[in-house]
Amino acid sequence: MLLSRVADAIYWISRYLERAEHTARLARVRLDLGLDRRQHSEAWDFDRLYAGLRIKPPADMPAHPSDLVDAIVFDAANRDSVMACVTAARENARQVREEISSEMWEQLNGLFLHLRQVRTENTWSGRPHYLLQVIIEGVHLFQGTTDATMGHGEGWQYLQVGRFLESAGSTAALLDLHLSGGESGERAISLDELEWAGLLRSCSALEAYCRHYTADLRPERIAEFLLLNPDFPRSVRFAASRVEAALRTLGRLNGRGAGRPERLAGRLHASLDYGQVDEVLSEPHAYLDSIRQYCDQIHSAVHQTYIGYPIESALPA
Repeated sequence: MLLSRVADAIYWISRYLERAEHTARLARVRLDLGLDRRQHSEAWDFDRLYAGLRIKPPADMPAHPSDLVDAIVFDAANRDSVMACVTAARENARQVREEISSEMWEQLNGLFLHLRQVRTENTWSGRPHYLLQVIIEGVHLFQGTTDATMGHGEGWQYLQVGRFLESAGSTAALLDLHLSGGESGERAISLDELEWAGLLRSCSALEAYCRHYTADLRPERIAEFLLLNPDFPRSVRFAASRVEAALRTLGRLNGRGAGRPERLAGRLHASLDYGQVDEVLSEPHAYLDSIRQYCDQIHSAVHQTYIGYPIESALPA
C-alpha cells in the first residue's frame, strides 16, 4: 500500500499533465480557427478559448497569437498555465522518483527543460503552433512511456484516476460551452460548422467522428459522440469507465472494498451507459454541470479515502 503522500503526488502528476495538454490543444485549434476567419475580421477571437478553459479572461485580452501563447503557456501568475502545470507535475514526480520509471522521469524532465529553454531564449514567438504541438506530443510521449515502462499496479491506477477524471471534466465543460453557452446560459447550438469542427478537433475527435457518422456535422451527433461513445478515449463515458475500473482495483489492492469513490464513479458511469442524447439536449447546462459536479465529488472522495484519511482508519482493529 502506497503512502498517502506518494499516492497524492502520483495522482496529481497525471492531472497536471492532462490539463497542460488540454490547454495546448485548445489553443492550437483556436489559432487555426482564427486563421480561417482572418479574411472576415481584423481581430482574433480568444474569448471562447478562455471560456473553454474555464479561466477568467484578462482585462487586456491578448491581441496576437504570440501574446496568447505567452499568457496561457508561460504566465507564472496563472496556476493553470502550461508551464505551471508541467512544473507542478515535475515537482510531484521528483518527490516519488522511486515509484516511477527512469524513462518517465526523463520524458517529463525533458519537457520541462525544453519549455524553460524556449521561454528564456524566446525562440517560439514566430512559431506558436510548433510550440503548442511540442507540448501536446510531450504529454502523449509521457503517457505512452508510462504505460510501457511502469508496472500496472497501485501507482499506475492513481495515474489513471487523475488522468481520466481531468479528461471527463474538461470534455464536459467544452460540450457545455458549445451546447448551452456555459455559465452564461446563452444557447450556443446555432454555432457555425467551423466551430463544431473546432470542438471535435479540440478533443482530437474529428477523424474518429467522421469514421463513425461521416462528415455530416450535427450538434446532436457531436454531443452523443463526445459524451456517450464507449470506445473513444476522450469521451466522457470512456473516461468514467476508466475511473471506475481504476478505483475498483485500488479498493481491492488496499483491502477497502467498494468505497465511496468507487460508488460515485459507478453512478456516473451507469448514468452515461444508459443515457440518451435527448436528455442532454433538453437541458444541456444542467446535465453537463451535473457531470462536473460528479467529477468534483469523486476527487474529494479519493482524497478523503486514500490521501487525507485519519490515521486511526489505517490501523488494524
